[in-house]
Order: sequence, then structure tokens, then C-alpha cells
Amino acid sequence: MSILIATAGSRGDVAPYTGLGVALRRAGYDVVVATTDTFAPMVRDAGLGFRRLPADTRGHAGVRSNRDVMRAAASFTAELGQGFADAVSEGTDLLLLSTTTAPLGWHIGEATGIPSLGVYLQPTAPTGDFPPVVTGARSLGRLGNRTAGRFALRMADRIYGEAVTGLRERLRLPPLSAAAMRARQEGTGWPVLHGFGTTLVPRPADWRPGLEVVGPWWPHHDAGERLPSELEDFLGAGPRPVLVGFGSMAAGDGERLSELAVRALRRAGLRGILQSGNAGLAAEGDDVLTVGDVPHALLFPRLAAVVHHAGAGTSAAALRAAVPSVAVPVTADQPFWAGRLAHIGAAPAPVPFTTLTADGLAGALGRVVGDEAYARAAKKAARHLAVEDGAARVVEAVRRLTRA
Repeated sequence: MSILIATAGSRGDVAPYTGLGVALRRAGYDVVVATTDTFAPMVRDAGLGFRRLPADTRGHAGVRSNRDVMRAAASFTAELGQGFADAVSEGTDLLLLSTTTAPLGWHIGEATGIPSLGVYLQPTAPTGDFPPVVTGARSLGRLGNRTAGRFALRMADRIYGEAVTGLRERLRLPPLSAAAMRARQEGTGWPVLHGFGTTLVPRPADWRPGLEVVGPWWPHHDAGERLPSELEDFLGAGPRPVLVGFGSMAAGDGERLSELAVRALRRAGLRGILQSGNAGLAAEGDDVLTVGDVPHALLFPRLAAVVHHAGAGTSAAALRAAVPSVAVPVTADQPFWAGRLAHIGAAPAPVPFTTLTADGLAGALGRVVGDEAYARAAKKAARHLAVEDGAARVVEAVRRLTRA
């Protein structure tokens, strides 16, 4: 049986699906990941098939506001829709669709008859429990949260509107709006498995049947992979350091952020590792080291804390390693995850990227490293995550779906 996992976006939107793909392959399925060219090496290194989705996220890495996100998302989905149909070949038996690809993948399923399953990294269904992830972390009350959630879905439908129209024309399907297709899927109880831990986001009781929170699926890395020797030497040369990294965020701001991070670390009396990322962080010194991409699963358990942009994957990885965070959210769903980390006590109050200073970061670092309560909360979350096997739950769901 052949499964196509379709996902697109930043590294954090793609990397977890390599681990999910490997779990499905071990269960006996042929697995192909359809994503953008940037992540072809990551997919192939996991031993999975690769199929190209025609869009480029590199030009969107410098977004700083929700308005920027909306503009970048509309451009991205238009590119994505132009060639999405080419990624689904004859012989595909099941589509696994991410948050970003589902609004297009539904139409592929209609045209081909291929069944599909949602595998989301973010909660998108309206609920009274929390506001939409794209609006930040401040609750509007149960009624306000649900109303805002419905509005957020309407905005997403607008973003996908042009791409959906073009895709349906190419597939020779009758016109149908993005909103109408979403309503159709909701009405049929289309199943969605959410790949995050219940310790961060318990399943809302007011969600419809078919929406489940199953636990994270983690990026794949080879069992024999080791940290670079220079990094091992640095880790062994003194107290546990703090990692500072902003992932795919803050492109072009590397020099300022690097200087700010080093000043903050030194004021807090901490050693540091700067992860270059799209920002291009870099610094030298006996108390600081610069690294590129390294597996979170190998590095994070060796740290005192992680300063990060609060992407869904990085937030979960810090908890998995039982390490507290200092969250510096930039945009999109990051303020939501930053708020969840603070809510469970594994991080102090978020430090918004727009107000980040060396003194503010030094103060947050002093609190998170000096107060054992943050580490205890992170360890408690890690124990919960250790028994939530999201990939296994997806494999079970796939088996049920294919037997039906």
C-alpha cells in the first residue's frame, strides 16, 4: 500500500513528518513525502520517497507580523496550488494531509477517489478552550474564543481561495469554494489526528468526533548519529549551556541578535550555544559556540535551557528533553505555544520578539535557570510525553481506515 504524506512550510512544518513516515514504513507501507525542494535531502535521508511540491518558502523567512504572514501565505498557497495535482501519482492509496496542505488535498481526493486523513501539527478547529492559534495566547472567553476560531477559518479559506479555484479547474471539477469544501469535510466527520502532546493542549471537550490529540511525532535521525566533536568538546568543558536559536525566523537580523544573545548570556553568567538558523546567528569565544542544524533529541537533554521562537516542534522538543524554555515568539502560532509553555510552568512569561533586549533576555534566563520550578514542570511534561506515541496512533488509524 502506498501512502503520500503532503506537507509544506518551514522546517518545523516538515521535519516531524520524516519520523511519522519512518513509523509507517516500518509498519509495512510504502511512504512518499510530498514537500518543497528545500527539504528533499531531509526526506531522502530518512529513507523515504520524495515528491516535489511547487512552492518556495525561502522568501518568506523574514516575516515579522501577522499581516506579513497573511501576505506570504496567500503567495505560498497560490504557488502550491499550481502544481499540487502533479504530486499525487497513480498508485497512491492514501493521502495524509498537514494543516497547510489539507485545503488543497481535499480536492485531489474528490477528483481521484483517494481517501485521506488529517495529520495536523496545530489545532485549527474552533473551541471555547482557547483562541485560534494564529491570534496569540490571550483568551477571549469561551464564546469569544469560538467566534474568533470560526473567523480564523474564514480567513484561511480566503487565503486558499485562488489556489483552490485554479486547482479545481485543472482537475476538471465543478466550481466549489474553499469554504464550501471545508464545510463538506466537517459535515462528513473527516478525521484529523493532531501531533502534539496533551500536556500542552488537552483535547477540547467541545470538538466534534473525529478530532483527536494523539501526541507528537518526532523528526527522524539515524540511531548512530552523534553530535559534532567540537560541540561535544564544548558541552564537556563546563556547566550545561543554554541554546539560543530562532529556527526559520528573523532572517537578516543575525548580527543584532547574536550580539544581544551573547550580552544576555554573559550578564546571566551562562555559557551559550548559538544555532545559526535562518537568522545567521554567530559568535566566538570560550563561553559561546555556534552550530548549524543538529538533532534536538541529541542536544537538548544536555542543556540548562533553550531560548527559542516557540515553534510547535521546538517547544515540544524542549519538553521532551525535560528542559525549560525562554520563549521569544515572532509571529503566527508561536505566541500560542509560548503561552502554553508558560501555562504549564515550563517557561516564564514569553518575551515578545519585538521587545527583546539583552537585559530582558538576561533576566528571563536568570529566572528559568535559577528557579527549579521551571525544570520540575519540564520534567513532569516529559514524563507525559514519554507515554504518548503519536506516530503509533497514526499507524493504528491508517490500519483502521484501510481495512474499512
